[in-house]
Amino acid sequence: MTEKEIKIKCINNNSEVHAPRGITLSETAKLMDVKLANPILGAMVNNRLRDVSFELFNPKTVKFIDVSHPDGMRMYVRSLSFVLYAAVEELFPGARLRVEHSVSKGFYCELDNLNCELTVQMTIDLAEKMREIVARDLPFVKQKEETDEVIRLFEERGLDDKTGLIRHRGQYYTSYYTLGEHVGIFYGFLVPSSGYLKVFDLNKYYNGMLLRVPKASNPNEVEDLIIQNKLFEIFREYSQWNKILNVTKISDLNKSAGNGKSETIIKVTEALHEKKIAHIADRISARKDKIKIVLISGPSSSGKTTFSKRLAIQLLVSGIKPLNLSLDNYFVDREHTPRDENGDYDFEALESIDLKLFNEHLVALLAGEEVELPKFSFETGERFYDGEKMRMTSQNILIIEGIHGLNPQLTPSVSNDAKFKVYVSALTSVNIDDHNRIPTTDNRLIRRIVRDYKYRKYSARDTISRWASVRRGEEKHIFPFQEEADVMFNTALLYELAVLKPFAEPILLEVQPNQPEYSEANRLLKFFSYFKPMMPREIPPTSILREFLGGSSFSY
Repeated sequence: MTEKEIKIKCINNNSEVHAPRGITLSETAKLMDVKLANPILGAMVNNRLRDVSFELFNPKTVKFIDVSHPDGMRMYVRSLSFVLYAAVEELFPGARLRVEHSVSKGFYCELDNLNCELTVQMTIDLAEKMREIVARDLPFVKQKEETDEVIRLFEERGLDDKTGLIRHRGQYYTSYYTLGEHVGIFYGFLVPSSGYLKVFDLNKYYNGMLLRVPKASNPNEVEDLIIQNKLFEIFREYSQWNKILNVTKISDLNKSAGNGKSETIIKVTEALHEKKIAHIADRISARKDKIKIVLISGPSSSGKTTFSKRLAIQLLVSGIKPLNLSLDNYFVDREHTPRDENGDYDFEALESIDLKLFNEHLVALLAGEEVELPKFSFETGERFYDGEKMRMTSQNILIIEGIHGLNPQLTPSVSNDAKFKVYVSALTSVNIDDHNRIPTTDNRLIRRIVRDYKYRKYSARDTISRWASVRRGEEKHIFPFQEEADVMFNTALLYELAVLKPFAEPILLEVQPNQPEYSEANRLLKFFSYFKPMMPREIPPTSILREFLGGSSFSY
C-alpha cells in the first residue's frame, strides 16, 4: 500500500481492499463488487450514514445499504417527497405542498393555494408527472452555500417554511438539494437520482393525496393501502388544533420558546389532554350499565400507563370505581413461552398470555364472583399467588392495559357490548416544515431513551439496539387492530420534543463511534439541533410526559 492509498473494509462481503485516497463510495462498491438485493443508496461509514458520492481519504469500515434498511427507506421517502414537490411546481405553479403525516401505510399530503378542490384527475396527473421525472433519471445534486444566500434563494421561491429553521441553526454554510430547476431542503441524504424511485403510487385520499412507498419486506411492491379512518381523523383533529395555536412546524415552536409563550403552549396542550380524557370518561359513563371492561392498547412509550391512571380519575368523578387487571400477571411460565424465528422468547406473542385462565377470571368477575389473582415473577419466569383477591360490584369497571387489548382473541368470552376499547399513541402533529414530517416512531423512541436511562439504567445504545425488535412486535400485534378501537387518544404533546431535548442529548452523546447504534444516535442528535429547548417547570405532575421525565404524582 502506498501513501496515496487507504485500506477499506467492507462488512457486506467481509473483504478488504487498498484503494486510492478520494475514492467515492459508489466507486468503492464497484471496486469491491458489492451486490445487494436492491440498488445501493448509501453506506454506513464507520457507523455513520453517508451518500454514495462521499469520498474516502482515511481507512474506513463500510457497510452498504439499500431501501430495505431503515436509513435507506428514509432516503427513498425524502427523495420521493422531492419528486412530488417538483411535480406540483411544474403542474400547479403557486400551489403549496404539505406532507402532513403517516397513515394507511403511506404519507398524507395536501395542496394549499389551489384555485379549486383537488380532484382524482389532478392526482392522476401528478402521479404521471412524477413518473416522467423518474424516467428522466435526474440527479439529486447536493449544494452548499453561505447561509444568507440560501435564505435569500428560498425566500425568493416562497419556501419561507424553511428559512426560520435555517436561521435557528446558525451555520455559516447551509446545504440544500437541487433536482433540475427545483430546490429543497430535506434534512438528510437523498438517493443518487430520480431513476432510483421506480416503486411508488399516488392516490386521492380525503381532501388530499396519499403518497405510497415500497414495502420494506419487498421493495419491488408498493405498500398495501389499508384504510385507517379513525387514525386519520385523530391526526386531522390535532392538525386543526395546531393551526389554531399557530404552531404547525418546528420554527413556530422555536418562536414560542424565544418570545416567552412556551408556558402558554404547555398549559393549553395539557388542558386539551385533560378535556379529551374527560370526554372519553363521559362516553364510558353514558354506557355504564353495559360497559364492564375498558381495554387500553398502544405501542411502546405511548403513555398508556399514565393515560390509564388519568382515565381512572375521570371515571371516579363520574361515580364509577375502576379496578385494574394487569395482563402481565397472566404470562405463561417461561418454559411454555413461544419463541420467535430466531429462537428467542417472544413475550409479545398473544400465546405468551394464559388466555384460558384470563378469560375464566373475566367471566367470574363479571358474574360477581371473587377470584384469586395470579402474579408473575419476571426473575424466575413462573406464576405465583400471594393471596390478593378481587370481586366486582355494579359500581366497578375493569381497566385492562396491554399491547393485545384490541385483539378480539384476547377477550372472546366477553360480549362486545360490555367492552370499551381505547387506542393510545403519540401521534406527532408538528412537522419540521411543509415537506418534512416528524415520524411518530421517533417521538416514541426519544421518550423511551429518556425513560429507560432514568428508570431502568439502560443506555441509549441498549434502547436503540432493542428498538427494531419492539417495532416488529408492534407491526404484528398492535397496529393491525388499532381501527378496532371505540376511541383513539393522541398522547403526543405539542411542546414535548423541545422539553425532551436537554434530557435526551447527553444520553445520546454517550453512544460511541465504534458502536453500531452510533448512526441512529447521531441522526437523533442532528434532529434535536433544530429545536430551542423548553424548560419543564410548567409541566403538571399528572402530565403524560412526567411518565418519562420524572416528577409524576402517579405511582408506577
